[in-house]
Order: sequence, then C-alpha cells, then structure tokens
Amino acid sequence: MLNLNNIALRRGRQLLFEQASLTFYPGDRAGIVGANGCGKSSLFSLILGELEADAGELYLAGDPVVAHVAQETHATDRRAIDYVIDGDRELRQVQQALAEAEARDEGERLARLYGQLESIGGYSAEARAARLMSGLGFQPEQEQVRVGELSGGWQMRLNLAQALMCRSDLLLLDEPTNHLDLDAVIWLQSWLESYAGTLLLISHDRDFLDRVSNRIVHMEHGRIHSYSGNYAAFERQRAERLQQQQASYEKQQAEIAHIQKFIDRFRAQANKARQAQSRIKALERMEQITPVDPEHTFRFEFLKPDKLPTPLLKLEKAECGYSDTHVLDNVNLNIVPGDRIGLLGRNGAGKSTLVKSLAGQLALRNGERFTAQDLRIGYFEQHQLEQLDGEATPLLHLKRLDSKTREQALRDYLGRFGFRGDMALSRVAPMSGGERARLVLALLIYQRPNLLLLDEPTNHLDLDMRDALALALQDFSGALVVIAHDRHLLRSTTDKLLLVSDGRLQDFDGDLDDYARWLTRNQGGEQPAAAAQLSAGERKQQRQREAGRRQALQPLRKQVNKLERRLESLQQQQDEIAQQLGDPALYEDSDGERLQQLLHKQGEVKRERDQVEGEWFAAMADLEAAETTA
Repeated sequence: MLNLNNIALRRGRQLLFEQASLTFYPGDRAGIVGANGCGKSSLFSLILGELEADAGELYLAGDPVVAHVAQETHATDRRAIDYVIDGDRELRQVQQALAEAEARDEGERLARLYGQLESIGGYSAEARAARLMSGLGFQPEQEQVRVGELSGGWQMRLNLAQALMCRSDLLLLDEPTNHLDLDAVIWLQSWLESYAGTLLLISHDRDFLDRVSNRIVHMEHGRIHSYSGNYAAFERQRAERLQQQQASYEKQQAEIAHIQKFIDRFRAQANKARQAQSRIKALERMEQITPVDPEHTFRFEFLKPDKLPTPLLKLEKAECGYSDTHVLDNVNLNIVPGDRIGLLGRNGAGKSTLVKSLAGQLALRNGERFTAQDLRIGYFEQHQLEQLDGEATPLLHLKRLDSKTREQALRDYLGRFGFRGDMALSRVAPMSGGERARLVLALLIYQRPNLLLLDEPTNHLDLDMRDALALALQDFSGALVVIAHDRHLLRSTTDKLLLVSDGRLQDFDGDLDDYARWLTRNQGGEQPAAAAQLSAGERKQQRQREAGRRQALQPLRKQVNKLERRLESLQQQQDEIAQQLGDPALYEDSDGERLQQLLHKQGEVKRERDQVEGEWFAAMADLEAAETTA
C-alpha cells in the first residue's frame, strides 16, 4: 500500500533521516517511535503530501483513502456531531449530490444515489458518530454544542473522532492519547484493535503500543529501522541488535588499530611503502561501524524530603466540588509516607477535583482537611506548562527557587532533565510541550516535596523521559497520588488503586485489566464486580500483597541500576584505552611495553564488560518476569 524508497528528509538545515526504505502492507498496525525531534511527525507530513522528500520516492498504491487527525479546528459554528460526521467524506459528497439531484428533479440519479447512501451506511452515520464521541468521553448533551464553545483539549478529541469517522484505508495517528483519560485510551485501544485498514501510530505509551501494534518503526540517529511484533518484542530485538553492533564495532576498531600500526611504522620505508599505501586505501574503503550510544538520555532521582511526618494529609467526611457544583461526597482519605495511590474513574467523575482539593487549591464545600506541619506538596498539572515565564530561561526559573546555590550546580541539575549547554540558557517561549513538561518536573522535584500529586504527568513526554520518571518515582520516599492514562507508569509506581465513581471515593480491589473490564461492563457508577465479590478479610490480604509488590521488586531494580552504572564505567574505560591506542607515539616505543600493557588492559576490560552485560540481560529478564507475575 505504502512504499518509501531511499527517502531523505530535511527540515531547514537539519537532516531528519536518510536512506529510509519501508513498505507498509494492508493490515499493518505500525507503531512509530523515537525521541522527540527525530522526525516522526515530519514523516506523516511527507505521507500526506505536506512536505517533499529531499531524495528518494514515496508511492501510495491504489489511491487509498487516508485519514489523519487535524491539528486545527476551523468549523467553529457547526454542531459537534455534524463536525464528526464531516470525517466521512464520501457520505458528505453523496449528500451534496442528493441535494443537487433533488433540486433538479433527477429521478434516476436520485435512485442511484439513495442506493449508494444505503450501501455506505449513511442512514446510521449519526449513530456511528455518537458512539465515537461517547467512547472518547463526550456526554450526550455535548453532541449539540457548537465546536467553538469547546476547550482546546475537547476540540482535539473531536478532531480524533472525525478521523475515526472516515472509512479510511490508511489511518495516521500522532500521539492520539495525549488529551485522553484512561477510560478513553482503553476504548480507543479496543477500536484500533478491530480497525481493518493500515494504521501508522506515533505514541510514547508502551502499553498502548503493546496492545495495538504488530510492527514497530524506530527512528534514531537519522536512520529508520523496522521490527516485527509489538513494543515489548521491539525492545528485545533492539537490545540484541545493539549488542551485535557494539561487538562488531569493537572488532572493527581492533582491526583499524592493527592496520594503522602497520601504516605508521612502515609508510616511510621504501621497501614497505606499497604495502602501506594498500592498507591506507583499505581503511578509506572500510564502512565505519558506529559505537552504541548511551540508551537513556535522562536519569534523575527525587531529592530526599527534609521531613516525613505521619500522616502527611487527611480528608475526613470531605465534600469536594466548586461553589455551585457538587462532585464528591463523604471522602475519607489518610495519606502517609510510602503510599502509592493511583486514581481511576471515568472522564468527569472528579479525579482532578479530588487532587485539587488535596493540594488545597480547591476549598472543601464541607468536611475537614488536616495537613502535617511539615507537609510540602509537589503538584503537577497540565496548565502549569502555560504558566511558565516564556521570556525566562530554565536556569533563571531555577535561580528564582534557589538564588544561593552555585550556577554550575544548578546547570548540572538541569542537565539531568535534558537542559544541557545552551538549552539551559534558552527562552522557554519557543520550547515544545515535552520540554516544558520536563522543566516543570525539574522545578517541582528541586523543592523536595514529601507528597506528590501528579495529574497526567506523562503528556508530551517521550519514552526515555517516561522511563526515567517511573524509575525515580519507585525510589521516592514520600507519598504519591497520581492520575495517568499511561498504564505502564501506573503499574510500575502504584500499589493501591482508588476508584472515583458515582460521587464517591472507594477502594478498587483489582488491577488495571480488571478496571478495563469494569469499564466495559458498567455504564454507570456501579460497584466494581471484583470489589463486590471479595470479603473484607480478602480485600485486606490483597491490599497487603499489593503493598508488598513494589518492595519485593526493589532489590531487582537496584541490581539492574548497579549493573547499568558498572557498564557505563567500563564503557568509559574502553573509550579511554581506545583513545590511547590511537596515539602514533605509542608505536614508536622500541620495546612496546606500554602498548602490551594497554592491549592487555583492553582485553581485561572487554571480558569484564561482556560478563557484566550478560548479568545485566539476566537481571532485566528477572525484573520483567517479576513485574509480569507481581
């Protein structure tokens, strides 16, 4: 269906990728992954004809119907449901032709058009649009709202519904889950699993990719690689490829050093000059293998809170809501250090309202909110990204929090969040959503909170940053309450799930798969089936098991981190030795003692690195198995 042959693409002076050759077949569901800025969205623009390739050819076979999510919303005066139906372009063409045929009283053409209308499901189009809107979180009364009256986030959901409404052969989705709650993400996942066309999906949500994709296209360092299987299979295959690449690189470097040694030693000797020149040409013809770059760009940890009082925060018989709107009633919640709470609930059930009440940003309508004297809240919510000072730099934002610490120490701290070099001194205004989210997290963490309240913290973050955040949260010694549509983050950082439903807060005795089933079975706010079937004693035992889950995984995670640090150290030693071996003066020593010492050391370091790498692979396998069964 879609073929890319030796494509190269630049944006301005930046080369995004080159020598890209890919073929997508009918029924492919390909996840497009890679760091922010690597060219994923530009690839979509190329397919849509909005950009032209700098080299190579792109071919779409069979004139397929292509659907994608519009980034802007123009039809502001239309009813929301009419705007969604506009996504079925063939239907709108038939309806327009019908109006013209009726005006001209063309009976034969009318009969033919009515037959076409029935064959494309035109009579059920409004019901189909209503189901799409409902799945994405719209209430029935919102179907009649004018598009211009909806907020930006809801307009993005509407654009997604319009793309799904199109009976397409090829569907392009760029981060479709960013503006969705978990219940809408689960619905969209189910919809895409049954999509019959070819799907290209840009996403940083590994659970979503695992469930939806049967192929992963990875973009990095200006190259595009394709892997069969879902995201978990991609990670295994890529680790094996990188291991082979590093081994080939080290072998080639040893060969280059050997050839270079001959050249440096004999190029000036008349009887060996021809052989030396031959070897120089051999080096020039050799296709260089690149070393494996460090895989994780981000690595940080939460600063230890100054104090951890117990309890940190408590709500008693709390009524949460706004001045004229009642949302939650009789909320009782006691938060102590070590709590790891994930909030579940349908869109609009009151999760964000509860978090705002916990943060003290929303006064209780009734009841009590008790806080520890030394409580320090770190609250993350999406609108904070817009509240950053656009004219200030990341460094200035941090200096406003701490004017006494040395500037280099502040810059080193910002570097862990990707703000290195000139980035720390750049204005915030032109930064992407992902960069702003990283900055907000960096500022929040710097203040040493002992209670974290996170409302969709992974929106705009790429996979590397999401992984770094999950690892940091696992070692956080305070308490955590999180709302997230990223199921991997919820699974890896929480051990207690609370359900916000039907105006109440209650324990959810089950996992995220149980929650997905509950969403399917319960159209209102009924008690979750899993919770209703367990006795009080069984629920207590299950909570104890869940509380021990994260603790049981800690030794494995620490072992993985320890081995990763050792691998980095050994890699640095290998680089230093290789640099020394590249010094021509080394080969002028008559007895070659230092050369022999370096070669011996290189062999020792390589053997140890191979051993530690094997231990790391085994530890990662143990950790993945433990997380799966936990």
